[in-house]
Amino acid sequence: MSAFRLDRVNAKMMGVCGGLARATGIDPVFVRIAAVIMLLTLGVEIAVLYLIIGWVAR
Repeated sequence: MSAFRLDRVNAKMMGVCGGLARATGIDPVFVRIAAVIMLLTLGVEIAVLYLIIGWVAR
């Protein structure tokens, strides 16, 4: 497990999901699917958390 950093090369939006995938060793597609599922179920809280992580980790 490596340290979390934004993945700007494989980024779709801000690179948060790509960075989480790289840090955990999970395929980025699975991380993005999980993020979409959480966004649909939890809504605004996850969207705000995503933006905060992207802003803090830049």
